[in-house]
Amino acid sequence: MSSVAARPSPAATLDSARSARPLPSTPLAVLGHDVQVPLANGDKVTYAALDYAASAPALQRVWDEVAAYAPYYGSVHRGAGYLSQLSTDLFEQSRRTVAEFLDLREDDQVVFTRATTDSLNLLAGAVPAGTRVFAFETEHHASLLPWAHAGLSVTYLRAPRSHAEAVAAFDAALAEAPEGPKLLCVTGASNVTGELWPVAELTRTAHRHGARVVLDAAQLAPHHRVSVRELGVDWIAFSGHKLYAPFGAGVLAGRADWLDAAEPYLAGGGATRTVAREADGSVAVQWNTGPARHEAGSPNVIGVYAIAAACRALGEAGFDALEARERALIARLDAGLAEIPEVRVLNLFGADAARVGVLSFVVRGWNSSHFSAALSAEYGIGVRDGLFCAHPLVRTLLGDEEAAPSECGAPEPSLPGERSLNAIRVSFGAGTPDEHVDRFLAAVRELVTDGAAWTYRNEGGRCVVDTRREG
Repeated sequence: MSSVAARPSPAATLDSARSARPLPSTPLAVLGHDVQVPLANGDKVTYAALDYAASAPALQRVWDEVAAYAPYYGSVHRGAGYLSQLSTDLFEQSRRTVAEFLDLREDDQVVFTRATTDSLNLLAGAVPAGTRVFAFETEHHASLLPWAHAGLSVTYLRAPRSHAEAVAAFDAALAEAPEGPKLLCVTGASNVTGELWPVAELTRTAHRHGARVVLDAAQLAPHHRVSVRELGVDWIAFSGHKLYAPFGAGVLAGRADWLDAAEPYLAGGGATRTVAREADGSVAVQWNTGPARHEAGSPNVIGVYAIAAACRALGEAGFDALEARERALIARLDAGLAEIPEVRVLNLFGADAARVGVLSFVVRGWNSSHFSAALSAEYGIGVRDGLFCAHPLVRTLLGDEEAAPSECGAPEPSLPGERSLNAIRVSFGAGTPDEHVDRFLAAVRELVTDGAAWTYRNEGGRCVVDTRREG
């Protein structure tokens, strides 16, 4: 009688593939750390990526794990073949990994989306009719705009200047609100100032009034440990591309009741339990409950697996160590900018407020687009300028600041009659070398003292270096 070797399970196959590709010595090494970029003068320099708040670079660990899986890629939930089984196991294990990373409650569910914006739009379509939504004007557009777009009533709260003021304003607004379901959408860390928000206090206030809370953790999750159990929030949303997993996936996690009672986010395969043709020619559909209800279509397995790989890497590195190093970089940045009188750092809660590695500022006498272009063209430093998809907040923080002229012309105002007034944002995280922060500070000092070495022109509303002539 012939013996048949046991076929390895999909999970064992993937574990073997991972072990065949040694992981980097440090779990938080990032791709692109040695990329050389050209300067206006023709030289090349190692790129200093200081725009993590927009999209963080991929962890080398994430890239290697995705590469190990790629040959085994198959359809999810739909195939009897071995690679489909493997991919399905990986997809569902990734869901469990995310749940552990977020410290979800037992009955919470994880829905995979495209990004934070997609997650919050999904939830906006799932809240019960008549829900009153509350949001501070300080929110990113992803958490400020979906609610009214979905036809919900929204109360926009003014920008607070302290944690206590934020909690008191929300408490008062809830006390005056009409009966019915209520929802607060709040950021964990500002994408403009990096400041941490009093999420646990706001959640306790919400629950005391019978309201629920969704946490926009897009900027918080890459920098701080997040426990849904401890914070008490009802839902949480974040993006893979800010969590060192830039493969186009995101997460909405939390309570199942509103999601299971809502119409599916998308109508299509995977969201359906049964579809039948009726005698009158119509089609009768029974929709799934659980995450599948809102995950119609072939899922982004690569993106989901990348998020899980990033969650594992961050967890293994330990947030205590990550936060301690980031605090040291923040202190280094704060001290350096404080020595430059022309620089004004933007904040809501004061210079000493706790924050993640995100900071926005303006430079007296400089248009922000011009200054950012000079950092790139003359120093190889990548930052961001503009209103950072948080227009009400940035305009509040800038106040009566006068827009500085620029030799290349300021970008066009977004609305008639508005001033062309923007800010500069520098952001960093795991994988940012101390040297990049030091280079940035040295470049700011030199530009403020000596001015730009090159002239710049307006191209499509942005400043770009004019390499045809030197200043």
